[in-house]
Amino acid sequence: MTAARWLLLAFQLPKRPSHARVKTWRRLQQVGAVAARNAVYVLPNTDACREDFEWIRHEIVALGGEATVFEANAIGAGGTEDLVAAFRRTRNAEYAALQTEIARLTTAARRRTAAPERQRVGRSARALRARFNSIERADFFSATERQRTATALADLEQLTQNSARAAATPTTALRAADYRGKRWVTRPRPGVDRMASAWLIRRFIDPKATFTFADAPGEAEIPFDMYVGDFSHVGSLCTFEVLCDRFRIADPVVVRLGHIVHDLDMKVTRYAPPEAPAVDRMIQGLRSMHVDDLTLLEQGIAMFEALARSFNDTAAGAERRPSRRRTKKPR
Repeated sequence: MTAARWLLLAFQLPKRPSHARVKTWRRLQQVGAVAARNAVYVLPNTDACREDFEWIRHEIVALGGEATVFEANAIGAGGTEDLVAAFRRTRNAEYAALQTEIARLTTAARRRTAAPERQRVGRSARALRARFNSIERADFFSATERQRTATALADLEQLTQNSARAAATPTTALRAADYRGKRWVTRPRPGVDRMASAWLIRRFIDPKATFTFADAPGEAEIPFDMYVGDFSHVGSLCTFEVLCDRFRIADPVVVRLGHIVHDLDMKVTRYAPPEAPAVDRMIQGLRSMHVDDLTLLEQGIAMFEALARSFNDTAAGAERRPSRRRTKKPR
């Protein structure tokens, strides 16, 4: 028996609370479902889509409603083609709306603006990238506007990247000695950028640096990866890259680590380092293991130290490896 191609979610919600319908509609939009009939939505029959529908079904029941997930095939000529076309129309409309936002921001990025405005444009570009990734995940049937949107977004990111490079590079490098004996502060629950930045601070700026966590920095504290201060995202640069630029840290291992941090923190595949998925998994595991933020940060620092040493060992091994030159045999 041929497996069903589609999943259907049929549901009914009570009139109260009134926000239940809006919440459910938004969740269905997030997973990319399209409406087949009133209160009946469709997704392709995949494991990921089944999981999405099951979560939404549980949420509907928790709101006091009723919901059932079915497997189904389209019956009648053109039924499947009509559903595929509906998915493509929905995604194309979302891509078109995103293109409008990209065009508006591209115009702003081309203007000569002050540093705060460049940072705002950079943050907005990252938000558009997140929206694109969300639409692309639900683009089950390769909508025609996808490539045009991807190209426009890549052009925008290149503009913000060039602007960020200019903004992040001061006329003179900062001296590490001026930042020793200081306490560094960042936001709670550190992730990849804050873990890597803390490792960078300990390795290249102050081996005895201490760290704390707060929503806002104290007067004597140096903030990093926060919404204030000199050491945070600038345009399309993550905090790790900004610290490297400000202190002129150009170690090849640091550059390699920076590629991993950039792609994971910015949620892009600009460099696509092969280690990135494993590092992402490790950080997720550390965050689930450690409730204490300082312990979590120290474990993250240790992880990046181990990764840096592995890169050093790999490079050293390549230098020691003898070249395989052919020797001429005597005649």
